[in-house]
This record gives sequence, C-alpha cells and structure tokens, in this order.
Amino acid sequence: MSDRHISQHFETVAIHAGNTADPLTGAVVPPIYQVSTYKQDGVGGLRGGYEYSRSANPTRTALEENLAALEGGRRGLAFASGLAAEDCLLRTLLAPGDHVVIPNDAYGGTFRLFAKVVSRWGVEWSVADTSDPAAVRAALTPKTKAVWVETPSNPLLGITDIAAVAQIAREAGAKLVVDNTFASPYLQQPLALGADVVVHSLTKYMGGHSDVVGGALVVNDEELGEELAYHQNAMGAVAGPFDCWLVLRGIKTLAVRMDRHSENAEKVAEMLTRHARVTRVLYPGLPEHPGHEVAAKQMKAFGGMVSFQVEGGEEAAVEVCNRAKVFTLGESLGGVESLIEHPGRMTHASVAGSALEVPADLVRLSVGIENADDLLQDLTQALG
Repeated sequence: MSDRHISQHFETVAIHAGNTADPLTGAVVPPIYQVSTYKQDGVGGLRGGYEYSRSANPTRTALEENLAALEGGRRGLAFASGLAAEDCLLRTLLAPGDHVVIPNDAYGGTFRLFAKVVSRWGVEWSVADTSDPAAVRAALTPKTKAVWVETPSNPLLGITDIAAVAQIAREAGAKLVVDNTFASPYLQQPLALGADVVVHSLTKYMGGHSDVVGGALVVNDEELGEELAYHQNAMGAVAGPFDCWLVLRGIKTLAVRMDRHSENAEKVAEMLTRHARVTRVLYPGLPEHPGHEVAAKQMKAFGGMVSFQVEGGEEAAVEVCNRAKVFTLGESLGGVESLIEHPGRMTHASVAGSALEVPADLVRLSVGIENADDLLQDLTQALG
C-alpha cells in the first residue's frame, strides 16, 4: 500500500505521503539527493528508475508523491517555478490555432505568459468573468482547448464555482485548469470538484516560509500525466532537490499555518470593513462578498489573502503600503510573515491597459501568522 494511503486525514497525509524513512539509515526525513547522474546496473539497467536528475530525482519524487496525495490526484510534477509549470502545461495541452479562456482577474505573470509569450506561438485567448458560468460558456469557441481559473483570484479575491465551470468545460471538450495557489489543497481540492489540472506556485503557502521558489501540476488522468512528464523532461524546468526538500518541509505544517492565516485574515477583513478610510474590502469570508456562498461550499476556510480599496486614490494606497511596519512591503505571498503591496505598481503592473487592469486604489495583503492584535494595530496606524 502506498504511503499516501496511510490516512484520509489531510494533516497526516501532509506529513507522511512521500516521506518514507530512508532505507539505509532510517532517517525520517527524505535525504537531499544533490546529484546529477546515477550509476547504472549495466547498459539500460536503471537502479530505481533513476539515470539523470532532469528526468527524475529521489527528493523530487518524494515531493511529487506528496503533492499528488494532497490534491487527491494520480500524478504530481514539481517545477522550478509556478510559471515554469504553467508554461509546460500550455505547451502540452495546446497547439497553434487553439484557444484558451482566461479569467478577468489573474496573476500578472500568468497574463504576461498568455499575452506576450504563448500568443506569439499562435495560441488565441479571450477574457471572461469566471465567477459567472454563463460568461465562461459565452467565451467558448470551437477552438477552445482549456479554461483557466484562479479561485480565489489574484488580487481581487473573486470566486469561481469550480464544479459548474468544470461541467461547462467538459461539455465543450476543453480542460479545466485551476490555479489553487491562494487556497492550497488544505482549503480546496479542485480535482474532486471536476477540474482536470491543478496548478500551484509552491513558492507561496506550500513552501510557506519565503525561502524557496517552485511550481507544481497535479492531474488525475494518467495519460495526461505521462504527457506532462514527457514535456517536463524535454523542456527541463524541473525543481532542484534542495528546493523540493524545502517545500516538503513546509508542507508538513501547511494545515496549522492555513488555519492561522485564515483566522487572522478574517479579523483583518472585519476590522477593515469598519475603517472610515476603507471604501471596499475584498475577502470571500465576508457575508457580503458576492462569492461567499460558493466559497463556503467548496472551501474549508477562506484563506489568508485580503485586498481593500482606500479613499484618496492611488497615492493614498501607496502611502498605506509605505507606512506599514509589521506588514512587510514586498511581492509574493503565503509566507508566515505578513506582506503588503500595491498590485497596480507591483505584481500586476503587466496588466495595465488590459481587461485585467486592477484598481489604482487597491492594496493587497498576505496576512501572516503573527499575533492578530499586532497586525490590526499596524494597519490602523498605516491607514492613519
């Protein structure tokens, strides 16, 4: 029996799946196999299936088994970054002339990949509000091969009904791809809701400590998994063994961290709704959020990301970011420390002038696991 079937409880799977004790020493943590090549037992006689670490590495195998188990998938693949994972996926699924539906709210790097890289390869794309299943259906064409979804989305925290959009994509013969970075598999499991592919930036909540860059794909379809693995090996943007080891270490505490992230974010969102200088709070845990009911249905909790708009426009939003002290001004998200940023000038500068352009008065928070009172006090003084 595979070690990923030790338990059906997430917390146990997160610690044990892929983390088999070292057969030589009994070490309870998988070693870092910092190696490029492997001795073969005769020509073509691969020991354990390993020949060259671009193709496979035991530390990466451990992480990939863990990722598959956490997402309830059959195959997990670890990459050098989230965008490397996305690039491999798109080049596996698509050919020139194909079409993809992308969300009207998405990570700026994902938009840049479609708008500046994939489009030069002859792939067409169009934008839809994926929180509205009817809008997704209307955006489909006979050439549509994939529907791309972020839920919660970055940075406006939009919510997409995964099961509903999965059905629409399936009827059109398209694959549903869900970027699960903001939620993590602890809060949401898209494959169980009908998605075909789950994408992660492992840099964020999975690693959890702002000390590693990585990406992942998880699928249920064995044939698609083999195709992705072929392209991963052919293209080469694999995660290194030390990076895999760091992500494995982070995942062990994912459940307890996500509980705290969500708890703190709820307190932050509630405080912001009462602040006189805040004009709008975007957090799916708030009952007034338009996606609240769907999020409550498909998520265990509402996550650690909060965005808000402030009176006074862009300069006021920038000033709030600059005045924060406990919240660190920086890009990325999902670490134990709280971060604050201005999406329009930072993570989402690439979407300026497009259908994905974000409000100029928007501030995005990655709420960490510090004491909640300290976070509330810091935001209060930053808002003035």
